[in-house]
Amino acid sequence: MGFKALYETWVNFPDLDVRVREDLKNVQDEKEIEDRFYKNLEFGTAGMRGLLGAGTNRMNIYMVRKAALGLGRYIESKGEVAKSRGVVIAYDSRHMSPEFAMETAKTIGNLGIKVYLFESLRTTPELSFAVRYLHAFSGVVITASHNPSAYNGFKVYGEDGAQIASEVADAIVANVDAIENPLTIKIADERFLVEQDLLTMIGEKVDKAYLTSLQELVVNRALVKEMSRELSIVYTPLHGTGNRPVLEALNMAGFLNVSVVAAQAQPDGDFPTVDYPNPEEASAFALAMEEGKKQNADVLLATDPDADRVGVAVLVEGSYKLLTGNQIGAILLHYLITEKKAQGTLEDNAVVLKTIVTSELGSDIAKAHDLKTIDVLTGFKYIAEKIKSFEETKEHTFLFGYEESYGYLIGDFVRDKDAVQTCLLIAEVAAFYKKQGKNLYDGLQAIFETYGYYVEHLQSITLEGKDGSTQIQAILEDFRNYPPSELAGVQVRVREDYATQERVLVVDNTVEEIRLPKSNVLKYILENGAWVCIRPSGTEPKIKFYYGVKEATLEESQALIKKLQASMEKRLVTFSN
Repeated sequence: MGFKALYETWVNFPDLDVRVREDLKNVQDEKEIEDRFYKNLEFGTAGMRGLLGAGTNRMNIYMVRKAALGLGRYIESKGEVAKSRGVVIAYDSRHMSPEFAMETAKTIGNLGIKVYLFESLRTTPELSFAVRYLHAFSGVVITASHNPSAYNGFKVYGEDGAQIASEVADAIVANVDAIENPLTIKIADERFLVEQDLLTMIGEKVDKAYLTSLQELVVNRALVKEMSRELSIVYTPLHGTGNRPVLEALNMAGFLNVSVVAAQAQPDGDFPTVDYPNPEEASAFALAMEEGKKQNADVLLATDPDADRVGVAVLVEGSYKLLTGNQIGAILLHYLITEKKAQGTLEDNAVVLKTIVTSELGSDIAKAHDLKTIDVLTGFKYIAEKIKSFEETKEHTFLFGYEESYGYLIGDFVRDKDAVQTCLLIAEVAAFYKKQGKNLYDGLQAIFETYGYYVEHLQSITLEGKDGSTQIQAILEDFRNYPPSELAGVQVRVREDYATQERVLVVDNTVEEIRLPKSNVLKYILENGAWVCIRPSGTEPKIKFYYGVKEATLEESQALIKKLQASMEKRLVTFSN
């Protein structure tokens, strides 16, 4: 069915939701109608995410029901025990999140599957924790993470609390694709589900268990107690879910000098004080910096709407300096290793997990302490898969997992990145340096002096709509078919194609197998160790270019990374012409 016919089917459906119908009536532009109906919103490797609105290519109650029914039918296929274990559902502060959560509960509950629904908004990491804590078969969180306010999403978790594995996603996608008309999906009445004990509201008990587990992550409790009032922290949840859990976690640990940015404390799906509720962006810290100056705060913390990512700014000579995701990870990892070693609690088989686009600085730190680092594909579910395998094989003990996009995990009672536990560790590390008359930035400089000046950069190009998606794939194919032999005047030593799972050593054209799942990612490693990686975003209409270098000085590293980016941009200009 073409997009025009689909539009007519929706707009003429007799029982169409009032808000959906009103939205459709306001769409006059044919190009806009095409974008809304030319395809179904894709259910990918962990769920779906998209713009809010009416249409098959938008987030609305009908597409949420379709995703929920696909998940429900998968659970049905696993038998009565799976149905009785059920699904945990959480949601964040975005527009339509509570409604989408209830629609999910009504759709899945209608199949006779047990549903646990949080009574109010919760973080994504607590959803991951709750799946494990309640021994549920699956979990769903309604969130678009750090995307702009016009987005929402539907993310699915497995029984281990991690985002679903690829084979599970494939099975759910097959179920979703088999649903021909989302407008006619049946849902149950909320009261009926409660009466049948198919819907249970949850909250406080899970909160307490999660917060108790967080306290086990404090490495040096005596240090925290000593510095409890000395260290000054300003925190902002950016209108999201993090306010209560972050404050409670810090308070329980003993951090008593914590202020919240009042204008950003309350949940609000409009995110009115920021253009983009993303702690990776400097602009997200504007109000926190104002409050920090009033308080003379040592460190600023900001979490995204579902509190799985966290950004950090440090007071350096009277002004605040933002740390990158890679830098935060290096600081946290260095502290975990050295402090646990000092206390004799570091396991001999401890392992660090990071993604292929994350800085090699973490690998160098781990190697210096005789620890292994394992690289995985981009996406925290791959880190979670490794943790699960370690539980089974006992080959390694998980120490720390992270990715350059401000996601970190210390305690494996959660199986996704967790900004709440990360805030707790950042505060402890800041206290460690404060006691020495230093700050986190000083600690970072000491790490650079020891291991080299690592500098990374991410360049994202947004290409929206049907045409943008086509262009993203064309760029990747162009680089795949005509790989660069040099970048910034430096020869390419290794070419990696994660779609074909091949690593080519350029000097003699030797081909090695990449033992990771297939992914549409290209990576080029140069003779001097610098690298460039190209991948499409899995959640946004973007193609991303990652750059990493290490030189003897900061100035040399910054100069090289600029040359690398210029070299890639020259290729892109040629391509676009």
